[in-house]
Amino acid sequence: MANSAFTPIPALKGQDILTVSQFKPELLSYVFNLTDDMRAMMADRGGSDLLAGRVMAALFYEPSTRTSASFIAAMARLGGGVIPITQGVQFSSVAKGESLPDTVRTLEQYADVIVLRHPEVGSAKVAAAAARVPLINAGDGAGEHPTQALLDLYTIKNELGALDGLHVAMVGDLRFGRTVHSLTRLLAQFKVRLTFVSPEILRLPLDLMNEIRDGGTPVRETYSVADAINDADVLYVTRVQKERFTDLEQYEQVKGFYTIDPAQMQHAKQRMIVMHPLPRVTEIDPAVDDDSRAAYFRQMQNGMFVRMAVLAAVLGAV
Repeated sequence: MANSAFTPIPALKGQDILTVSQFKPELLSYVFNLTDDMRAMMADRGGSDLLAGRVMAALFYEPSTRTSASFIAAMARLGGGVIPITQGVQFSSVAKGESLPDTVRTLEQYADVIVLRHPEVGSAKVAAAAARVPLINAGDGAGEHPTQALLDLYTIKNELGALDGLHVAMVGDLRFGRTVHSLTRLLAQFKVRLTFVSPEILRLPLDLMNEIRDGGTPVRETYSVADAINDADVLYVTRVQKERFTDLEQYEQVKGFYTIDPAQMQHAKQRMIVMHPLPRVTEIDPAVDDDSRAAYFRQMQNGMFVRMAVLAAVLGAV
């Protein structure tokens, strides 16, 4: 891997990864080529020592399974070490009232890169301003989740062979869904059509909708999955996030608004994919899992490959 044929992109070495706006087509192409390289290396020998001697701090103020595990696995597969502060932040100095900047300044004494998940929008930017080592945003409240968007876009390209010309339908919690926000911004760089499917109170934020429309991407909104599923190349489903609601009565009204099941999949194209950032609750029937078009677990595996590529690039190892 140290002799990778891919030309390093200096813009990523030593840089924070805070928002998808950092990733233009040339950089996306580089990251995806490097991801392919990581996938091939894993299939060939299961890992490397590319990041031997490097340490990653995983600082998660919110519960996480896939994101924390895939970052930790990515670092381990590349031979690096991990400081995992993932499920027990309440037992750290944070519980004593330590500020986010102070926590970051402490961890950078031990780590070469910090991966942060935090419940507040903009927290990653605050933490990055305090840090002297690269900081990767692993989700800041309802804001952004850039590496999730990268793995989502990579999955679409890997499964369908291209990005231009696709119709992507996003279903569920579009208001609070940071994965939707980030992926929408990346998709808008390509020649795609977007359909947003949600109940009224979970519509895509108006500022993001206007941003996408002003950029020239064809967009429509609907409340019905049936209005989109027959023509969709990608059905991107999200759960309704109970933790984002301040009014639980509103949550109860919409928590089971959509369920993708085999009957609905009969109306979908044979060459399309169903994606989900997971975890799911009731929005995809487990009976769909055996459908070859169900890509969400392959999507999760791609998360490790993409994060291997991002860590290697940020730490200047490729």
